[in-house]
Amino acid sequence: MTKRGDKVEFFPFQGAGTDTDEFNKIITKGSNSIISNTRLLEKEIEKFKTSDKRKWMIEGERYYEGEQDILSHKRKVIGNGGRLVIAENLPNNQRLDNQYAKLVDQKVNYQLGKPLTLETEDETYLKLLQRIFNKRFHRTLRNLGLDALNGGIAWLYPYYNEQGEFTFKRFLNSEILPFWKDAEHTILDSAVRMYTESGYEGDQEVLYDKVEVYTVNGVKCYVWFNGRLVEDVENPPFSYLTTTDEEGNEIQLNWQRVPLIPFKFNSKEIPLIKRVKSLQDGINLMLSIFENNMQEDARSTILILHNYDGQNLGEFRRNLSQYGAVKVRSADGSRGGVESLQIDVNSDNYKAILSLFKKALIENGRGYDAKDERMANNPNQMNIQSMYSDIDLDANGIETEFQASFEELLWFVNMHLVNTGKGDFEDEEVNVIFNRDILINETESINNIVNSTMLSTETLVSQHPWIKDVQLELDRIKKEKEKEINDYRNAFPKRGGVVE
Repeated sequence: MTKRGDKVEFFPFQGAGTDTDEFNKIITKGSNSIISNTRLLEKEIEKFKTSDKRKWMIEGERYYEGEQDILSHKRKVIGNGGRLVIAENLPNNQRLDNQYAKLVDQKVNYQLGKPLTLETEDETYLKLLQRIFNKRFHRTLRNLGLDALNGGIAWLYPYYNEQGEFTFKRFLNSEILPFWKDAEHTILDSAVRMYTESGYEGDQEVLYDKVEVYTVNGVKCYVWFNGRLVEDVENPPFSYLTTTDEEGNEIQLNWQRVPLIPFKFNSKEIPLIKRVKSLQDGINLMLSIFENNMQEDARSTILILHNYDGQNLGEFRRNLSQYGAVKVRSADGSRGGVESLQIDVNSDNYKAILSLFKKALIENGRGYDAKDERMANNPNQMNIQSMYSDIDLDANGIETEFQASFEELLWFVNMHLVNTGKGDFEDEEVNVIFNRDILINETESINNIVNSTMLSTETLVSQHPWIKDVQLELDRIKKEKEKEINDYRNAFPKRGGVVE
């Protein structure tokens, strides 16, 4: 959009009349010559589909859902020539203790578990923002937090739905190939979205790989077929907004910016799984090995045979497992027998290793241990803050990135409010507050509020641990004071201007 006076206008739509070469020129100009034609765009897509960055995005989502490497683990032993071979006859437990998902949920709920607080001096603007950033948006924001932690970056798409409502959609990070204007990845120039869509050919269900290219001039649609981009004839290019003029003619309009907003876990876009994957794998492996050793029964003892009355060791093991006994003989003056070399499975060793792994996972993932010793015996606020120090530092970095994203998001919200005739609030300052879900000592906190006489009522109310809606509580306080004044006046009516 461009602003002229008090009116904000959308750019006219340039999709339907733009051929492939023209479209590629648009991408080339805005993407620092990364892409110059359709063939190069295909190469960029191929690179992204097989890139380590996208693999880590998929890995983070996979581990969060519990699809971890331990589930494909095979038990191996040393075979002929010293090579490792898969042992099918040994216990091969695949136990999964998903500490990674717990860590992700912990960090997301700490940062985004509570609704946002919006502060602005214009009450009309505040009410409009509260309607847009409602509970449904809070759910979307929390899911964006999950995506950002699992994949390093999340994507929000502001758009108008079929009913003409301004709303938001979340795109999977593994679907989006962004092209940035700057090396710091702060200004988006264009983006490609790749996703799979199901359909039918006759009565057979088939999957189609779709590609959408987002620029300031709208969206162009393709089908990905055998590594090539083919224009989607069923989905012609479209704009971000369709409206009508006074004569009823349809007008297609576009934003001045690409309506894809990145929400980053950190400035490097490094996913959380990259920090802790080896530790999560170690936890799973230790649990599985411990259960394997506990299940091996006779194999926990090394048996030494003297004059065994059998063909081979396989027969010996079979007789032992089937009958619980084995025959031995004495010959040539040598007495037969079976001796054992007992190997104990010390559970304390496994507990110690698991404890170290879990502690390392919490520290490297910058979470907190709710069973920390500092939380025993009614801890004071200093002990609580000490336990939360790591997750709080990480949350500060996430909040910095999300605040920048909200600044970009508010631009689209303000343009929407202007173009729907609800007011121009572009110059209004908005403070977005992330209410962290931190454990506190309520008694200590309330006493501190009561003893703080130099602060305003609004500041004190906002810090009270029992208050969820500050403005609602202030309104209640105001009504109570008005009622007290009215009750006082009714109890002592005035006569001649003097209260009796």
